[in-house]
Amino acid sequence: MKKVSLTTRHLFIYMILFIYMSCDQKKNKSEPKRPNILLLMSDNQSADHLGCYGDKSVKTPNIDKLAKKGLIFKNAYCSAPSCSPARASMLTGQDIWNLGEAANLWSSFPKVKVYSQLMEASGYHIGIEGKGWGPGDEAVTGWEQNPGGTRYNSFEEFFNEVEKGQPWMYWYSSRDPHRPYKKEGWKNSGIQLDSIFVPPYLPDNIEVRKDIADYYDEIQRFDEEVGSYISLLKEMGELENTMIIVCSDNGWQMPRGLANLYDFGTKIPVIISWPDFFTPGREIEDFINIKDFAPTFLELAGITKPKQMNAQSFVDILTSEKQGVINPQRDHVIMARERHAFVRRGGLGYPGRAIRTNDYLFIKNYEPERWPAGDPPLYGDVDAHMLHYDAPTKIYMLKNKNSQDIKPLFDLAFSKRPEYELYNIKEDPFQMNNLSQVDEYKPIFEALLSKLNTYLVKTNDPRETELEFDWDNTHYYKDRDKKPKPSKKAIELLGLDQEYNYLD
Repeated sequence: MKKVSLTTRHLFIYMILFIYMSCDQKKNKSEPKRPNILLLMSDNQSADHLGCYGDKSVKTPNIDKLAKKGLIFKNAYCSAPSCSPARASMLTGQDIWNLGEAANLWSSFPKVKVYSQLMEASGYHIGIEGKGWGPGDEAVTGWEQNPGGTRYNSFEEFFNEVEKGQPWMYWYSSRDPHRPYKKEGWKNSGIQLDSIFVPPYLPDNIEVRKDIADYYDEIQRFDEEVGSYISLLKEMGELENTMIIVCSDNGWQMPRGLANLYDFGTKIPVIISWPDFFTPGREIEDFINIKDFAPTFLELAGITKPKQMNAQSFVDILTSEKQGVINPQRDHVIMARERHAFVRRGGLGYPGRAIRTNDYLFIKNYEPERWPAGDPPLYGDVDAHMLHYDAPTKIYMLKNKNSQDIKPLFDLAFSKRPEYELYNIKEDPFQMNNLSQVDEYKPIFEALLSKLNTYLVKTNDPRETELEFDWDNTHYYKDRDKKPKPSKKAIELLGLDQEYNYLD
């Protein structure tokens, strides 16, 4: 028998090991087990404002690099265009109308199961930094800590408490790009004003471009934060074992953005990367809702989803090797809003429900006689009453609301709206032409209304059932907002009074 050389024997062993490891990797790729999870969330950022989503002005190299190693969700939405309810929905895996007061901003939080507690009970080390759930007061309903988990000052502080081999989840809530923006921050950030795309529902002038540029500057700061966390994971030897999620809670803080059911208030960026288990470099067209995070995290952690979580896991999308449309049943998303800020007499909200498909956005406004952006002259659901900072875009639109060019844009953002709104996304991506009364679109109108109402009734929404809940009269846990004082610049430019009382 011929003697095998050492070199040949080593090659044979290496070949066997390679085949074994390849098979093991394929098994792991289809069946990931209890990953570490790092959730990095920006505050009030619309979907399109990242380099990897096609924005040519903002520079986000760290997020873009992460996206190349992960999945980009092109149809991701929040449950509500408002911080507290969007984050409550994410934690509970439920629609906001099932969460009582938590459907409002500056609310309380119900004593219900949240993914953070379930994961902690199963052995995960759980922590948050920054806002977590909020703004609101969870203590009034008996919560001893933020529903998102134990609060830490830094990831290092959190990680020092992780036991060897223990899975963990950390949720970092950035302050950026929430207003107030750093005044003229864009000047040192490399942003070129003439390169900025101004959506047609906003005036295109130097003041608006500077406002958007300051917003971009804050997104770039968030990108730096994402880069710092990735560096920390590398230093700690945790990068390969960690699923990283970059997302926002709701849309940008501009007229028709935050607190609106248009795409600019509800469509968010979602990037998920875990290259060892999820095939990288894919763009996903399936519709997902931020509430779907909860059952997805639980499935990855091997935890049974509670019955009250009506959201659906998208682990099948993460572990697929396909891109585009993966699950044809994910062809729409349903969203809602109740009261955002305390900006109408008596604390009234502006309730609405919406269904978004690939081709259409349909909105039902339940109180069309109310002002959608808050009572005039402050219109406080846009940029928080102008309390402590200037809001250049809003102030420009208010100051010039009667001019020929601005009045149509002002009406879209601030004037009263009809009960129903219908928009053809393909022909009208910025949702400026309401088709709800156009005969040609009547079949589409009726089909979307029926589909929306069927879901709302099935999920026990008080707006469409005999159940009752009074969101208008629930407590608002920020008394200062009830008597707003506009900024000096707003008073000077618009001739406003110095104090308004919304309690009457």
